[in-house]
Amino acid sequence: MLCTRCRRFEAAPDGVVCAHCAAAGAPLMAPPHGHNAWLSSPVGLGRAVAALLGLVIATDLFAVWADVMSYDVLGALMDGEYSEAVQRRADRADSLYAAAGVAQTVALLATAVVFLVWFHRVRVNAEVFDPFGHRKKRGWAVGAWFVPFVNLWFPRRIAVDIWDASSPWDRGRPHGLLNGWWTAWVISLLAGRLASTSYRNAETAPEIRRAMGQVLFADVVDIVAAVLAILFVLALTRMQDEKARSGPGSAAPVSS
Repeated sequence: MLCTRCRRFEAAPDGVVCAHCAAAGAPLMAPPHGHNAWLSSPVGLGRAVAALLGLVIATDLFAVWADVMSYDVLGALMDGEYSEAVQRRADRADSLYAAAGVAQTVALLATAVVFLVWFHRVRVNAEVFDPFGHRKKRGWAVGAWFVPFVNLWFPRRIAVDIWDASSPWDRGRPHGLLNGWWTAWVISLLAGRLASTSYRNAETAPEIRRAMGQVLFADVVDIVAAVLAILFVLALTRMQDEKARSGPGSAAPVSS
């Protein structure tokens, strides 16, 4: 049962308030932005995000296969091979490339929706753990992803605050995994946009083949980013779950 006073931590087995409220003897301080924050388990959402990211990886692998086929066919055409077999390979490569694009788009949209719900959930939970350790309001946990240029660093800043607030009470956790995921995601985002622009503007076979190489690179980096995203989501979800179950941290001793 949740504490009847703060409604943030589990009540003591023999009471209706948590250990923190029982020791404090008074309600907790109001949150800095005037909005109450309640703990809610992110485990289900975290697992859903991880599963959908696995689907993203699967569609990216399919896209890599289609990219390689298209790249090879373009090389054959540039070498002057126009046989019926090459034409069939070209048609098949075009069909696979189009199908991969649709699959990637559907998987990405589904994952983005659930990820944003999860990200907002862990941001609210982090405010329970540390109401005053956040540089951005809750709304930025969703809105920051849609603002051009701002989305290249605001979400990471929010993620760092969430990560720090969700770390164990007695020690912080390094940001290596978070930074690795974010770096790979930014590279994937920029590489994807550059590849799309190059492919759209390509007219000759060499230009199309060069653009296809860029698309292949972007898809490979996206796989790396998705793998790191799974590790990040599961790690942060586990940290919050363990911290919530451990109850409020004990106060540091004061030397006389």
